[in-house]
Order: sequence, then C-alpha cells, then structure tokens
Amino acid sequence: MNDIFTVKQAAEYLKVSDRTVHKLIADKRLLASKVGERSWRIKQSDIEAFLQANTNFSEGEDYDGDNN
Repeated sequence: MNDIFTVKQAAEYLKVSDRTVHKLIADKRLLASKVGERSWRIKQSDIEAFLQANTNFSEGEDYDGDNN
C-alpha cells in the first residue's frame, strides 16, 4: 500500500477536485512531498491516514452509531 499518487490521481481517488487536494496539502491536512518546482506526490498510506483521521465515527462503530 505504498503507491505514489500525483495530485490529479489523489483527487480522483478521493473523488474531489485537484484544487481541494492542493488546499489540503497547503493546510497541512494531507501529507505530501514536493517534487521539482510545482509537483507534489502523495503516498497512498498518507491518503488512507487522512481518511481515517477525518472519519465521523469511531472504529468498531456502525454508521448509525451502534456498536453491534
């Protein structure tokens, strides 16, 4: 799970715009590495960590809030 994504690929994976990914990077909410002057690369594991950190329910809890 250490695939490397471009901003465009990360945006497609997250189903958001490139601009949103750039904003997440600028806000230091999504970890990324700068390559050259203008390019960024994002590890899939960092995208998964971002998603986990921004989930709206606890681990082991169903979407409806039940622990069953």
